[in-house]
Amino acid sequence: MSQYEQVALAIIGGSGVYQIPEITDITRHSVSTPFGKPSSDVLVGTWHNQRVAFLARHGEGHVHTPSSIPQRANIYALKLFGVRYIIAVNACGSLRDDYAPSHLVVPDQLFDYTLSRGERSFFEAGLVGHVSVAEPFDRALSEQLLASAKAIGATVHLGGTFIIEDGARFSTRAESVVFKAWGCSIIGMTTAPEAFLAREAEIAYATLAHITDYDSWHEGEAPVTSEMVMATFKHNLDNVQKTLSHAVAHFNARQEAPAHTALSGAIMTAKTHIAPDVVEKLRPIVARALGV
Repeated sequence: MSQYEQVALAIIGGSGVYQIPEITDITRHSVSTPFGKPSSDVLVGTWHNQRVAFLARHGEGHVHTPSSIPQRANIYALKLFGVRYIIAVNACGSLRDDYAPSHLVVPDQLFDYTLSRGERSFFEAGLVGHVSVAEPFDRALSEQLLASAKAIGATVHLGGTFIIEDGARFSTRAESVVFKAWGCSIIGMTTAPEAFLAREAEIAYATLAHITDYDSWHEGEAPVTSEMVMATFKHNLDNVQKTLSHAVAHFNARQEAPAHTALSGAIMTAKTHIAPDVVEKLRPIVARALGV
């Protein structure tokens, strides 16, 4: 039995995403995991009569670079709260003319172009698992985000490949042109391995991306800068908050998703060969699949 309050839905994003007056009864939880502490304390608040968990991906005050985010600790911490669905909020650059700054995007594919990140999997020596991520985003949750964005009057696009680069620098123009030629639609720095770790933890995951710039490929626009990103981010924040509010109000905490059984048949190591300390370390992740 977990010592933490059990909630079905979590939102991962920046602190501005959930600084909303209509969220009440907020409790703050300092969490420790076998993978260290998460980026921030986990906040749990009441929003539209549902308890929802919130985690600041970059930490309070934005102290983590994209490559230093404790990704495993973040997902593990949310699993301790019984989270079954995650809505991730991501600022991104556009690689398409028709996906313009200030638009929202609910992508349906993910391209991991990170080259130097650790913490890519919960499964290490002693417990081998191979999880399917052919469809990395939960379809039902994505469709709810699309419907919510339309309901509040935002310009939103469903579909497109979200390519994730290491950062923390922005792309060169040559890189940006190549990513566009590959058929990618938007670009960011934090959704991988976050989405893959969520799948390993049997948590359904969807992304609400908001466009801040045209990256570096668009010769008719100035190359992306931090100042440009932050200026458009502030403009986008109202639509992001309203979309989330509508999505939470219409969220069905009892719905089932394919991700909830992602580990069925995915664990390769025979149960008799998994050391007890490994089982204990990963118990919140593997308890259902291993029957422990």
